[in-house]
Amino acid sequence: MAYEDHAIGHDIIARYKNATLASEAHFQAANAYLPGGDTRRASFFTPYPLFMERGEGCFLYDANENRYIDMQNNYTSLIHGHAHPKVNEAAKSRLETGVVLGSAGEIQYRHAEHLCKRIASVDAVRYCNSGTEATMFAMRLARAYKKREGILKMDGGYHGMHDYAQVNIFPEPMNEGLPRAWAEPWVPRNLLKDVFIAPYNDLNRVEELLRENHDTIAAVIVEPMFSSGGMFMPDDGFIKGIRDLTEQFEVLMIMDEVMMFRLGYGGMQEMSDIRPDITALGKIIGGGFPVGAVAGRKEVMDLFSPAHSHPVFHSGTFNGNNITLAAGLAALELYDQEAVLRINILGDRLRDAFKVSLKEACVAASVTGMGSLMTVHWRKQAPRTARETFEGLLAAWDLAGLFHLEMLNRGIFSAPRGMYALTTPMTEKEVDMVADAFGETLSLLKPYIADTRPDLIIG
Repeated sequence: MAYEDHAIGHDIIARYKNATLASEAHFQAANAYLPGGDTRRASFFTPYPLFMERGEGCFLYDANENRYIDMQNNYTSLIHGHAHPKVNEAAKSRLETGVVLGSAGEIQYRHAEHLCKRIASVDAVRYCNSGTEATMFAMRLARAYKKREGILKMDGGYHGMHDYAQVNIFPEPMNEGLPRAWAEPWVPRNLLKDVFIAPYNDLNRVEELLRENHDTIAAVIVEPMFSSGGMFMPDDGFIKGIRDLTEQFEVLMIMDEVMMFRLGYGGMQEMSDIRPDITALGKIIGGGFPVGAVAGRKEVMDLFSPAHSHPVFHSGTFNGNNITLAAGLAALELYDQEAVLRINILGDRLRDAFKVSLKEACVAASVTGMGSLMTVHWRKQAPRTARETFEGLLAAWDLAGLFHLEMLNRGIFSAPRGMYALTTPMTEKEVDMVADAFGETLSLLKPYIADTRPDLIIG
């Protein structure tokens, strides 16, 4: 049975459509000019995505003036929510003196100075315009430094949209056994020989691949907590083990902190006392504007210098532009130790509330993440690998979709895949409102779960 044919599903969709008529009209008009009516796959969902008009603090307002608590915040990039006065002031000041001047500027090294002082592993920074570019240039830098072409990444790990990152962006589609390098048809086949794949949390496989291929592999790229593939924590010792193995086999370690940097003042690497050779950054360091950065230790980063005998060519029309870095520096200065701790505590409060609601409803699901980031999984056990995440997501695709729509009906805007992220304008009041909406949505959908996924009902 299709979820729209179930009485509960039909009701949820009908209420969503009735409340968002202006978004539906925009969507129909947008389809004439934008394939799929949008320009970003991650923001699409059925029957049609919301068209937002404005944001204020931790709230969003759609084309029908419906208000939502924003638990997506542009997929974690808006650490201070929308239109923060100090961030806006910093951006406006640069707008008045020139958006981008096509030259070196003081704001570039001021922003870089902040990052170097904030992150123990970072001696120098180069800017780009997205997390995708950050991981792309990080890999390129590693290949140049080690004079090798191979990259070892985790199966299902998300590191952006460039070709190297697209290898195994979804888990390798095998029912059993160790994953192999694979990619969708739009990714060049020749890349597969240069990308080595290990499951997240399988340190033995990482060691095996490095032992057999260390003369070919330039770097291991890894997230300190898996993000798009499930927002689950590494096993104890996994990240430290990768650092030890990369040093043992003389391979660079790239830590992708594009999303996770928000979890600690100096990123998750500070929390786990890990110092990677290269760090990829993005999202919150731009104050809501497009940004990416490659950062790392001096002898590696020096390859970006035009004065180097064999430099890595790195350029970009909007790299280090005035508005992004001015807004970004203001956002970083606001996001101090106290602010980090406060929203992480609020995140723990919300995650605990979700778990209580699931227990009281006798529904078997898991909530992963830490601090201000979390994901709800419609599976009995929390995932440890991307394959487990995607198996659970595919099995509960309709349930996740309906749950997302009903949360929207109740004024909660989150990622369709069940990810929630907090921002500094939030208080216990907003967090408790999200928790209440979650519990109410779960109660409404329990009969649907019993009909379509009885294996998730406890007792």
